Amino acid sequence: MTANIPNSLRKEIYRRDGYRCALCDSTRYLQIHHYCPRGKGGNDTPHNLITLCMHCHSHVHGRPLYDTPMSREEVDQACAEYLADYYLDEWWPYK
Repeated sequence: MTANIPNSLRKEIYRRDGYRCALCDSTRYLQIHHYCPRGKGGNDTPHNLITLCMHCHSHVHGRPLYDTPMSREEVDQACAEYLADYYLDEWWPYK
């Protein structure tokens, strides 16, 4: 089992993302998503973490809770663009 993200970092990510899902702007059922999973070398830095609601988080992991026109790849791309836009030249989640 992996260690949880420290509460201070979790709060920092929620604050950075305006306490909203970065994809759909929902303020309900917020969760933190690792863009690059820990098992694939991802880390617990803000560059690799994004706030998602449970619906978008489930969808990005390939288990959508509802019908949506966006594919898993499009949702993943939207997460990548959000983080890349936010951190501009310094974004690289695979560090």
